[in-house]
Amino acid sequence: MWLHASCLLDFNIPVDTPFLLMLRPRSGKQQWVGREQYVLKPSISAIEFTDPFGNLCQRLVAPAGSFSVQTSFDIEVADSSDTAFGAFFIPVEQLPEDTLPFLLPSRYCESDRFSKMASSLVQGVAPGYDQCNKIVEYIRTNIKYAPGEGQEIISACEVNERSQAVCRDMAHLGIACCRALSIPARLVVGYLETLQPMDLHAWFEVYVGGRWYTFDPTQDNLKGGRVAIAYGRDAADVAVYTQFGDPVEVLRMQINVEQISPPQY
Repeated sequence: MWLHASCLLDFNIPVDTPFLLMLRPRSGKQQWVGREQYVLKPSISAIEFTDPFGNLCQRLVAPAGSFSVQTSFDIEVADSSDTAFGAFFIPVEQLPEDTLPFLLPSRYCESDRFSKMASSLVQGVAPGYDQCNKIVEYIRTNIKYAPGEGQEIISACEVNERSQAVCRDMAHLGIACCRALSIPARLVVGYLETLQPMDLHAWFEVYVGGRWYTFDPTQDNLKGGRVAIAYGRDAADVAVYTQFGDPVEVLRMQINVEQISPPQY
């Protein structure tokens, strides 16, 4: 399917402030960017680079006063998310090198503290995809998805002690449990066409059967219509904006995603 997506960020900047932005989707096997617009107001210079996870990042200094970032794009994405029950576990020594960072404990995914829990959850389940699915079932059953409730980022250990959480934090718990089983898992931030209320969304992917597969503890049925903006070990790697120095006021953040007809460029 083709989607048109946009993001508007309005800031009140007290003093000139350095920013790192991560708002541009990249084309790949699961999505293709057809048209894109990226507008900074006031217009200022920015430097783009690619981070260690392949994300497109923009570096700039926002001037004092009103400052806005507006992005929009037409993008072709899958209309359904692949499932692969029975996809096999890959031993660590046979994994591609670029998946190895996603095996290690990270700031918000303390996988070294979930070995016993993860093993108990998947007891008797075939190694690989089916284990990951069992972990997601546990999260969905025991933690209520509460969009808009979590402004403070919390770790997997903290999530596991609560009865409700936002998408990002539920994904952290899934990632930590999968890594505890030596299955590479990474956080994805982006857009989901059917999300209500509309906002940025987070889910996670695992590497089994020779490729990455999507898991989303917030959804009863794994939906397509996903636009990936950034990949990382956890939320520390995938902030859509990071500002340095004194705090800035976010006046507005507006996300819109809608299905469109295939464009005729």
